[in-house]
Amino acid sequence: MRASTLDSLSTPVSAGKRSEAIHRFLVKPTDAGIAGSVDGGKLLEWIDKVAYAAAAQWSGCYCVTAYVGNIHLDRPIVVGELVELHANLVHTGRTSMHILVSVYSTDPTRKKPVQTAQCLTIFVAIDSERQTVAVPQWEPNTILELRRHRQARARVSVRKRIEEAMAAQRYTAAGTGPSATLRFLAAPSDINWGGKVHGGRTMGWIDDAAYVCGADWAAQHVITSYFGGIRFYRPIVIGHIVEVTARLIHTGPHSMHISTHVTSTDPHSDTPALAAHGLAVVVAIDDSGKARPIRQWTPESEEDHALAAHARHLVDLRAEVEPFATAADMPADAEPSCFRAPMPG
Repeated sequence: MRASTLDSLSTPVSAGKRSEAIHRFLVKPTDAGIAGSVDGGKLLEWIDKVAYAAAAQWSGCYCVTAYVGNIHLDRPIVVGELVELHANLVHTGRTSMHILVSVYSTDPTRKKPVQTAQCLTIFVAIDSERQTVAVPQWEPNTILELRRHRQARARVSVRKRIEEAMAAQRYTAAGTGPSATLRFLAAPSDINWGGKVHGGRTMGWIDDAAYVCGADWAAQHVITSYFGGIRFYRPIVIGHIVEVTARLIHTGPHSMHISTHVTSTDPHSDTPALAAHGLAVVVAIDDSGKARPIRQWTPESEEDHALAAHARHLVDLRAEVEPFATAADMPADAEPSCFRAPMPG
């Protein structure tokens, strides 16, 4: 059936639009975290920036981070490595863009990069009044795009179940799980292009709080191995009081599942508002970077038991998600082009 004039006007066209953004740089000493390699928070900041670039160039609008999905950190990134982040559009809704960020890293003297992580992010386009606006619709063309588009659509229902499961939990004083709270003012250096704290900085705070909580419980260094279900509810304004509270809700042999809430409060008000919520899994490591056993946490209250069951339920939900296809699954011409430059000799 031919689209009506109204339909064609209400759905922007994508002619001439770019659906990919690439950031490439060397890791600096200032990028390293406490463990000596790039920590999860810094990596999430990089992911947020390249995903924003892809969303903004596709929509032609200012965009805000709405959701960051599962991200497994497969290997550490160290100082001096060459990092390349590819942000590719994999699905569009009416006002949203689902962007897959693939992270590659390598020693610059080597030919072959290693995929370090993949992360699905969702951005929403907004106007100057912060109202959502329609975005050009994207259609896959290559085999890789077709596979990723199918995988992105399949994740929609699982993501809703994860969001509902996380939103249904109660975090009150009845919980006895170990916790840590960071409290500070949102500084001008945290600002994004729209005048608010950018999503990547907020995710860095989530990682910081999870580290403090996990390191305190394990009494040793920890690293983040997984982030999931990071949902943004409202922007954080520069000058607002920010509280980031991380609570241990489940332990495995080497890992700690830590739920983290971010609230912000106008200094002239006493009413905090939830700005973001996410789950981090941190792992205790020894001096050689190997995972080591931790003491187990035993739930005590009814709320503790409910949250521990919730953590296990999230593990089961994540198992239903099909991993996104990688460039390595495709012909050689689908690999990152910059890394395929001829090497001398």
